[in-house]
Amino acid sequence: MLRSHFSLLLLSAIFFACAPQKESKNASLIDGKRIAEDVKVLASDEFGGRKPFTQYETKTVEYLEDQFEQMGVEPGNGDSYFQEVPMVEIESENMSPLHVEGKGFSKDYAYKSEFVALTRRVTDSISLDHSELVFAGYGIVAPEYDWNDYKGLDVAGKTVVVLVNDPGFGSNDSTFFKGGAMTYYGRWTYKYEEAARQGAAGVLIIHDTKPASYPWGVVENGWTGANLYLKADDNNMSRCKIEGWIGLDVAKELFKASGKENYDFTTEAKKRSFKPFDIGLAISISFTNKTKTSESKNVAGLITGTEKPDEVVIYSAHWDHLGFGSPINGDSIYNGAVDNGTGTAALLEIARAFAQNPEKPKRSVLFLAVTAEEQGLLGSAYYAEHPIFPPSKTVADLNMDALMPIGEMKDLTIVGYGQSTLDDMAEKLAKEQGRYIIPDPEPGAGHFFRSDHFSFAKVGIPALYASGSYEHMTKGVEYAKEKSEAYVAHDYHQPSDEYSDSWDMGGIVQDATLLYELGDELANDTSLWPKWKKGSEFKTIRENK
Repeated sequence: MLRSHFSLLLLSAIFFACAPQKESKNASLIDGKRIAEDVKVLASDEFGGRKPFTQYETKTVEYLEDQFEQMGVEPGNGDSYFQEVPMVEIESENMSPLHVEGKGFSKDYAYKSEFVALTRRVTDSISLDHSELVFAGYGIVAPEYDWNDYKGLDVAGKTVVVLVNDPGFGSNDSTFFKGGAMTYYGRWTYKYEEAARQGAAGVLIIHDTKPASYPWGVVENGWTGANLYLKADDNNMSRCKIEGWIGLDVAKELFKASGKENYDFTTEAKKRSFKPFDIGLAISISFTNKTKTSESKNVAGLITGTEKPDEVVIYSAHWDHLGFGSPINGDSIYNGAVDNGTGTAALLEIARAFAQNPEKPKRSVLFLAVTAEEQGLLGSAYYAEHPIFPPSKTVADLNMDALMPIGEMKDLTIVGYGQSTLDDMAEKLAKEQGRYIIPDPEPGAGHFFRSDHFSFAKVGIPALYASGSYEHMTKGVEYAKEKSEAYVAHDYHQPSDEYSDSWDMGGIVQDATLLYELGDELANDTSLWPKWKKGSEFKTIRENK
């Protein structure tokens, strides 16, 4: 996952620290040359873009296993470095139009341009025949906000239509959900999960670029072609039959056809007085599936604690990328050097630092390189559901993803700033490095929910995702902005995301050093248990563990 650069106007003076830059006492433990060498290997053409379910997965996980063995880090899953992750690849074919009828209205909507749909169910075919459409607002059940869009609604066999994001979007009232900062209730993943819990046959999210934070093209690309999913014991039959999106214009036309031509569904759904209702139309859709089941691997290395080995600090990074794809300038290998060769290499280097330290930690430390982040955080989600250490014994997760190799930075950007007391610990360490803290650059875009740390947060484990990204130590804000925007425009998820000997590893060393120090503190002060802060949607989950 990559965060975008943001305007200086978003910065608040309270996040700046004036401490002079100084060398960390642990800086010598983290070697930028070793990190660069690991990235160079992992992002080489020989590793074929590190896509799960390919021969290049085998090459990647064996490399990680070998590195852990060489540094003296123990197997993290019993006597194995691997945790098997059962997954299924599903590619929908023979997609019918989305047929809508009722109240004298009948129309077929076109696949890709007007709607997208897929299924997570492991089955040869899917069909809905005259499934009634129901509008359920934002599709949220959030007791802590006294909000229930499904109240009094029976959606069994029906298809729910819901809005993207959450009711707080566009609000300056931070007590209304979180105002402009997206909660997990705003993510499409949550809306699909909740619709399934409610017993719906299908769920369609209304796409709107601003609250979604991405255009229709992102949806079209992500919901077509082959996709990987975790494979549950019930073959995912507890999921809705279809999960999809419809365009904003399609939604407006459907409300008009239902007799609500002037109905402002976005405004009405934000009201506490909102009540869900039958739209009065029904959909029919069918398609077939091509499925392939197999197992991918998380890679886990462990340093066992000397005093409380059953308590653990986790470092995470995803090893996977996109593999082979459409050729650009004759290159079809999507190497993923920054995303996430850098994070994986930093994970290895932090493991080396712990392994080389003659004083072993009091708590255990788990180094977890997870699979299939690019397909929806699947490896970390599987670990969270099938943990090696239970969540109640897991102190924190420290995640690394897409570290920028552009030199030392003055800032430490914390995505989801204010969620947990880990932020305060990171801020203290950043100040010791002569850096300042800035918050989530785009809180309304839900970046906190888009990398592997979120899988841990979802089961109540405090999680941190932070790196320098805003201001270069000597070249300033504009230089960092230029580099970030150039990467997003030309290299992100492109074959050109390749390692270069011209990389400046200074900033990655800064971040890895800070994360090492944070993990070392958590692993050696056994009284420390980071907590979710008031207002976090994960606070009650942790407290109930």
